[in-house]
Amino acid sequence: MSSVDRPEIAEECGVFGIYGNPDAARVAFFGIFSLQHRGQESAGIAASDGHKIRMHRDMGLVTQVFQEERLAELRGYIAIGHTRYSTTGSSVLRNVQPLLCECDLGPIALAHNGDLINAIELRDEMLARGIEFETTNDSEVIIKLIAYSGACTAEEAIIEAMKKIRGAYAVVIMTRDKLIGIRDPFGIRPLCIGRLNGSEYVIASETCALNTIGAQFVREVEPGEMIVVDERGLQEIQAVPREGSALCVFEYVYFARPDSRMYGRTMHDVRRRMGHELAKEHPAPGAHIVFPIPDTGTPHAIGFAEASRIPYAEGVIKNRYIHRTFIQPDQRMRELGVRMKLTPLKESLAGRKVVMVEDSIVRGTTIGPTIKMIREAGAVEVHVRIASPPYKHPCFYGIDTANQNELIAAKLSVEEIRQYIGADSLGYLSLPGLIRAIGVRRDKLCCACLDGKYPVEVPKAAKLSKFVFEEPAGVK
Repeated sequence: MSSVDRPEIAEECGVFGIYGNPDAARVAFFGIFSLQHRGQESAGIAASDGHKIRMHRDMGLVTQVFQEERLAELRGYIAIGHTRYSTTGSSVLRNVQPLLCECDLGPIALAHNGDLINAIELRDEMLARGIEFETTNDSEVIIKLIAYSGACTAEEAIIEAMKKIRGAYAVVIMTRDKLIGIRDPFGIRPLCIGRLNGSEYVIASETCALNTIGAQFVREVEPGEMIVVDERGLQEIQAVPREGSALCVFEYVYFARPDSRMYGRTMHDVRRRMGHELAKEHPAPGAHIVFPIPDTGTPHAIGFAEASRIPYAEGVIKNRYIHRTFIQPDQRMRELGVRMKLTPLKESLAGRKVVMVEDSIVRGTTIGPTIKMIREAGAVEVHVRIASPPYKHPCFYGIDTANQNELIAAKLSVEEIRQYIGADSLGYLSLPGLIRAIGVRRDKLCCACLDGKYPVEVPKAAKLSKFVFEEPAGVK
């Protein structure tokens, strides 16, 4: 998914937690600011001073939600933060995280990245018991399972919840005096541990958040593991049995920031290698330049240019001040949306045969207008190269693509897609080529959106819409 295509596919959230810093909320601010690429709809931070949890959250980007006076109010040495892209529940204030719940265990705050595949079943069971819900997201299912468990400790309650929930989750949880991180038994969503100033601990979605605050990377949270940080230090608990390794392959293709590391590999380097493999599989002899759709296609295009020895150039300029644009679903408005975000460089394109590199095509709604714009700028041929295989299958683990009917590669062949988008040629990186570039064994990755092999069995009743918990008329 390119920057232009972002409304077509996005991951749910970024989560961050810090323990032991006297200005924890401020550290959390910089943490979730570093994770802004994982969600731009809303942001929130909760902090604890050991007695009381204070929280602020709102719609908007991190820098819009938090100013100096807000951070000063969030006193404490523990904090968790969240930045959201919605995959379950509307983008409205009541669904903003962290969530906060008062229960017999005391106040508990929670921030979640992922999607539960049995949320409907669990929610219905709790509703039948008289438990009320205030949001329409599946994250509240997790916090309510913890709050109403009847367990004696937060750790016991969380383990009970982990035994019931199924799907993808990377979660940070805060009590009055503890920071806790948990990861699903397959490790579908990323979560890592860092150390700051020798004695402070950090839990975050990506290592780029550690870099920003000057923390050292310790390791990744293992599948099914629970990390507990309190006055005794860090404790490692295998809360539920590990069922495998299935990190989302799209972390490598698009989601993670280029400077983040997973399985010991930097995303930028992996994406360059994807470009190398793409050039081997789908060369473009006779092309004059290679250019990306910035920013996500940049390392892929650099790799393609290196391997093909076709000069790398800037073909389009991105408007850096646009994050997400909610545009009307008619063709004219889509084209205007593309032109708001991208400006072609006629000097680079005019009279030339060009290779345009994207990381993926999902719904295929904006790439056609982009190609049209490039032709209007004078390109005589436009050859499109995609640094991932065709996206054919829905995701139920935290990506907003649960409806297969919306996926263009599920309906059209590669040649039909080429005709539909108006390219002179179209080449996708193969799945073996993608795996070679990543350098991680296939059995350690979730590639369900590409090959239909789901690591966690998806029930027939799985949600097909992120509005599954909402009233038919929608949330106002």
